[in-house]
Amino acid sequence: MRIRWPRRVSGQVLAAQLSITAGVMVLATALFLAPLSSEIDNQAMHQALAIAQTTAADPDIARDLAATEPTPSGPVQRTAERIRRATGALYIVVMDSRGVRWSHTTTARIGEHVSTDPGEALSGREVLQIDVGTLGRSARAKVPLRSGDGRIVGAVSVGIGYGSVRDQLLAAVPRLLLYAGAALGVGVLAAIAVSRQLRRRTHGVAFADISALLDEREAMLHGIREGVVAFDRHGRIRLINDEAGRLLGIRPDATGRTLEESLPPGRTTDVLAGRVDGADLLTVSGARVLVANRMPTEDGGAVATLRDRTELELLGRELDSTRGLLDALRAQDHEHANRLHTLLGLLELGLHERAAQFVAELTNARRASAEQISERVHDPLLSALLVGKSAIVAERGVALRISPATLLPGRVVDPRDLVTVLGNLVDNALDAVAAHPSPAPFIEVELRAEGTTAVLRVSDTGPGVPPGMREQIFTEGWSTKRPARPGSRDARPDAHEEFATVSPRGRGIGLALVRRLAERYGGMARVTARAGGGAVFTVVLPEALTGDDTPTHEFTAAGESR
Repeated sequence: MRIRWPRRVSGQVLAAQLSITAGVMVLATALFLAPLSSEIDNQAMHQALAIAQTTAADPDIARDLAATEPTPSGPVQRTAERIRRATGALYIVVMDSRGVRWSHTTTARIGEHVSTDPGEALSGREVLQIDVGTLGRSARAKVPLRSGDGRIVGAVSVGIGYGSVRDQLLAAVPRLLLYAGAALGVGVLAAIAVSRQLRRRTHGVAFADISALLDEREAMLHGIREGVVAFDRHGRIRLINDEAGRLLGIRPDATGRTLEESLPPGRTTDVLAGRVDGADLLTVSGARVLVANRMPTEDGGAVATLRDRTELELLGRELDSTRGLLDALRAQDHEHANRLHTLLGLLELGLHERAAQFVAELTNARRASAEQISERVHDPLLSALLVGKSAIVAERGVALRISPATLLPGRVVDPRDLVTVLGNLVDNALDAVAAHPSPAPFIEVELRAEGTTAVLRVSDTGPGVPPGMREQIFTEGWSTKRPARPGSRDARPDAHEEFATVSPRGRGIGLALVRRLAERYGGMARVTARAGGGAVFTVVLPEALTGDDTPTHEFTAAGESR
């Protein structure tokens, strides 16, 4: 009958543990029995030595050996037999200096020479050995026999039957096997318990399946476009895939370290560590907007997933800007219709010169505003942004001013970064001003170059930012705007009103992005108070400009940057 090796991990582990336990017990028993036999032989020889020494110490034996003849009824034979019966020895042989027996268990051998060489004992040395004599195999001892004056007059040989020695060994075997069996039983029970626990943990998979599962897991984790970070119960990184390393800026060798050792303090670290509750939490890592979720595991660890929402966030902001432009265009359409009606009325009244003057005034005012921006801001993306924002700001009853100190040449390294910074600051300022009505609300923008450093400053007539909140407003997830209804135009993050709160989902990332972009350039972003009330946001971007006056990009006829 062919024995089949189990396929499940738990079954294979159980079989291996049982085999190892049984093998260890057999080996331990054998290793114990081998020295046990030698130990029992040694004990028998020392027992024989003790009997021989006791016999040789009797002064009557040495005296009778010198005064009598070796006979079966002599005093030496009687004394030796008395001691043999009292001690249970196989034999006690007393011999003279010639090796002639004076006592023996078999009386017929008294008067004969001993069967083994007594030279060592007669020379004064004690002898311990396992040997075969006339009475068979025995553990024996030989000691010299001395007279009262210390002379060696013979020797005493004592033997312990080897059968009794073997009986002691065999008597110890059942106890030993009982202990070994008990230990084996405990080992089997422990192996079964471990096997059942392993079966629950491995869900009954086979060893061949484990390798395939690991390969599939590695391929899946490193192939998906979603970041995955796994932590153990102590908060150490247990696994991180390629996408998570890219999004967080963590190297693969971060495995085994804690989050605090791999990431700087901030909201991203708090979200991944589970110190912030919620689903689909927004956070900023570098210049990326991430959506994070964290799920605990049964062993006390957790798995966090990350999705890159940077492009969606940028598209959302562009959509907000587009919606604002549409609102502005709708308002301008009404204004344009009113102006056409006014012009038509002037023409019907025959006031042709006044009609021409009215058209010239409108054209010059619009051209002056656009020309003022383009003359001071040479980069087409930034100037277009300001022209569009001026229309949105005007539609909401706020004036957009260009600071007299504004002068930015068209040599911006990456205009999109400056557009992100300036767009966020203007939007936040507009929300703040709109939420804090004043007689003449305005937003002032200043863009200037200091060598290769770009300085952006946006001030407003809003409520300002309290000193205790001037660092918190740049924190990810922090918003100063009340949650708005979904779809509301006021649902824009980071407007600096009179209060602050941890933002709901989707808020609190605009100013965080601004600071992250500034830090990526090696610069800074800060907010101060404006004289007369309001806030002043200043962003410094070192090396944001090239060293010459050559623009870093130009526009095609279709209006696309290249």
